[in-house]
Amino acid sequence: MKSLKFVILFLVFIAVTATKPSKNSEKLNFLFIIADDLNCALGAYGDSLAITPNIDKLAKKGVIFNNAHVQYPLCGPSRVSLMTGLYPDQTKSKKLRLYVRQTIPDVITIGQKFRMENYNSVRVGKIYHYHNPRDIGTAGHDDSYTWDQTVNPYGRDKLEEHKLNGLKPILDGGTLSWLEADGTDEEQTDGIGASETIEFLDNFAESDENFFLAFGLYRPHVPFVAPKAYFDMYDVNDFNVPKSSNDYLKTIPKPAAISVRAKKEQVDLDQELSKKIKHAYYATTSFMDSQVGRVLDKLKETGLDKNTIVVFTSDHGYHMGEHGHWQKQTLFNDATRVPLIFAGPNIKKNNKPIEDPVELVDLYPTIMDMLDMQTPKFVSGKSLVSYMNNSNKPVRESALTELQVIRDDIKAQGYSIKTKRYRLTQWEYSGNLSFELYDHKFDNQELNNLANHTDYTKIKDSLSIVLNQRVIEANKVPINLGKQIDNAKPWFEPKRILPKNHINTNR
Repeated sequence: MKSLKFVILFLVFIAVTATKPSKNSEKLNFLFIIADDLNCALGAYGDSLAITPNIDKLAKKGVIFNNAHVQYPLCGPSRVSLMTGLYPDQTKSKKLRLYVRQTIPDVITIGQKFRMENYNSVRVGKIYHYHNPRDIGTAGHDDSYTWDQTVNPYGRDKLEEHKLNGLKPILDGGTLSWLEADGTDEEQTDGIGASETIEFLDNFAESDENFFLAFGLYRPHVPFVAPKAYFDMYDVNDFNVPKSSNDYLKTIPKPAAISVRAKKEQVDLDQELSKKIKHAYYATTSFMDSQVGRVLDKLKETGLDKNTIVVFTSDHGYHMGEHGHWQKQTLFNDATRVPLIFAGPNIKKNNKPIEDPVELVDLYPTIMDMLDMQTPKFVSGKSLVSYMNNSNKPVRESALTELQVIRDDIKAQGYSIKTKRYRLTQWEYSGNLSFELYDHKFDNQELNNLANHTDYTKIKDSLSIVLNQRVIEANKVPINLGKQIDNAKPWFEPKRILPKNHINTNR
């Protein structure tokens, strides 16, 4: 009888230990950190004003991509694209308020793939689209198939919206607004998100289970909110905001001109007010950097840094008055370019930033390759793993971004490619094509449109061939993706009723 009990206990022990990863497991973990509306205003990207020591430190340990671009410069479409490794023409998702499975119901997302590989897939904060700040504390337009666990932080910044300063009396997620907040980091939504992420790291260090942990920050998206200490780190007089004239608009196609004048209340802002808003963006970015630092410090403290790959990025860029525009939704570098940093085990530190163009659809196959997982056949991105081994061979020759402009009297479709040196943008509307061409060797601000310059005719023609081929490829039906649903309708969004003068416009 005793021997039988021993056999049973032994079999139970074998069953339990077989399902739990060994302490000596060689499988790598993955920590994915994504900011909201963050451009490349970071010290690691050469911004002399930005105070972002934690992200800068991460960049020094790994590989920094200096020419990374999103596939759609708007939150919802960009996040669906990067989480599926598909172009927006393939996801059929180019609007806000769409769930990923409204248009591609059979897709296997990055997090879902991790679940299939027996990893814990966890989300803290914003990974898919949320209306920010309206949806803070909710699941937003999340995808439940992607995660095992989720956390929706809700902080003081959400509770104190009535204190905000803004350009309009009633706040929406696209209005420039800001606040020097009272209280501590840990009371803010992103501070709470960092604390929750830290708790998950402690738990995984204890359990030794493998994880895909996604920490999505809500900042520096408007409203630009951070504790006062972060505002005090900067002198507002150090900031300058470029001016843009209506004469400039005559040098670019009509859809491009509409895109940089879309928000009327943000056009021709007073210079002192512009400096104040830019100051608030940088302060909020520094606050975001501190929360990233808290998480990375915990990763090291637990020892998980030894077997965890870290990637840091953003969902799209952000204009700070360039071209006379604030925020996103343009096909200029300011809106398409994002930070992209990889660090961790098996990644060889690169002393120079990678200048080759890359895309956020490349995240999916890169993550799969780094962890020796099979990339699903439908994925359109390309693996960037060769760069982690200090390869100098380009993976891509161009990065593709698209944008639809539906305003005023036109409906336009724009496609843009960024190479190492040039940007070519093609707009189609009213049966006509129009172009922008920028030479970054002489004009990295993209202010001098060379599309009709005779000296650049051959370059424009050759890049047009490349662009058109890229568009054809981005429209191909992916292998084994399943259904693609056109013209899905965004979910109904009830108006949010707020008292008059809800936002302080006495700036």
